[in-house]
Amino acid sequence: MSEISYLRGDATAPHGAGVKIIAHVCNDAGRWGRGFVLALSRRWPEPEAAFRRWHRERADSGFGLGAVQLVQVAPYTWVANMVGQHGIRIGRTGPDPVRYEAIDAALAALGDKALELGASVHMPRIGCGLAGGTWERVEPLIAERLTARDIAVTVYDADAA
Repeated sequence: MSEISYLRGDATAPHGAGVKIIAHVCNDAGRWGRGFVLALSRRWPEPEAAFRRWHRERADSGFGLGAVQLVQVAPYTWVANMVGQHGIRIGRTGPDPVRYEAIDAALAALGDKALELGASVHMPRIGCGLAGGTWERVEPLIAERLTARDIAVTVYDADAA
């Protein structure tokens, strides 16, 4: 069983050799424009375009809570758009949009794909930013769905600007 590695740095520039999957949590409202997705879009246009198309075609595309979309952005690098947030929160009111059961389902599917590709997984602290989740609830899901399957996981904490 692997352990989660923690690094200070940019999750869009993952460390190490081999195939890498950069995982992040998206909302089920089809919105893309705040949080970690901005860093992804600055680096590659493909994940945003694929996410928007996936949402637009949701009646037939399998889009929904717990779903995962893998988008290849370089020969050995993929981005995993994981739908783990119900809607978005406007302002500071309302319930947190995080859905832990959806993150869990998405991580399970991501684990299958990582094993198939022989990939390591890289991410920010998923579900803990705009989604409003807590790392104390997300970290055990990562341990169960990824590291328990010997998938190397690196979590990146962004450098303060």
